[in-house]
Amino acid sequence: MRPRQDDKRGGRPRDPQIGQAVLGATLDVLDETGYARLAIEEVARRSGTTKPAIYRRWPDRRRLALAALAARLGTLRAPDTGCTLCDLNEGIGVFVAAFRRIRPDVLGPLLADCAAEPELRETFMATLFEPPRAAVGEMIDRAVSRGDLRADLDRALVLDLLGSLVHYRALFGHAPVAEAGPDAEVEKAVETLLRGVATDYPALVEHSRRLAGDPHGA
Repeated sequence: MRPRQDDKRGGRPRDPQIGQAVLGATLDVLDETGYARLAIEEVARRSGTTKPAIYRRWPDRRRLALAALAARLGTLRAPDTGCTLCDLNEGIGVFVAAFRRIRPDVLGPLLADCAAEPELRETFMATLFEPPRAAVGEMIDRAVSRGDLRADLDRALVLDLLGSLVHYRALFGHAPVAEAGPDAEVEKAVETLLRGVATDYPALVEHSRRLAGDPHGA
């Protein structure tokens, strides 16, 4: 009789439905109580499974929280409309919206809990901050290729400047992005930056208005 194909540590095969239920329950707890009060016991109760079943997949609550947040953020894709202003405003708006779904008292404490272990800190950055950073980087590269942005711009610095609008507020909860109008803040940040790195900022504005069907900015 052929043995069943289990996970590489042996035991029963992993049920993907259990994994999804655990991640969903983890997000519910994080949304309600923040990271500091995330307890494996409560996640197990809500997901209808056991602590050992959870620990077989995620060795500790830090890795469990990271997996749950990664599932929530999903895959962020950079828009490509041919309009630099449109792409950056829309793309960073998606970035802002994704992080608005995570409480400030989740990200900051989770980062602090991961900071002592270089591998975990790298996982935190790769899971939460690198995907949107890469998406914005794609938009910047296309804008440079079109000649909309200066070829000699400091790419890493520009990414830091754009990302700081969300990262700082998401981590520390300082001056959170307004519920009623995050788009206005994103557009103001993009405008402030592009006035310094665009080859012709008024031309970018005019192109954006034409695509929106508003050639006179009325």
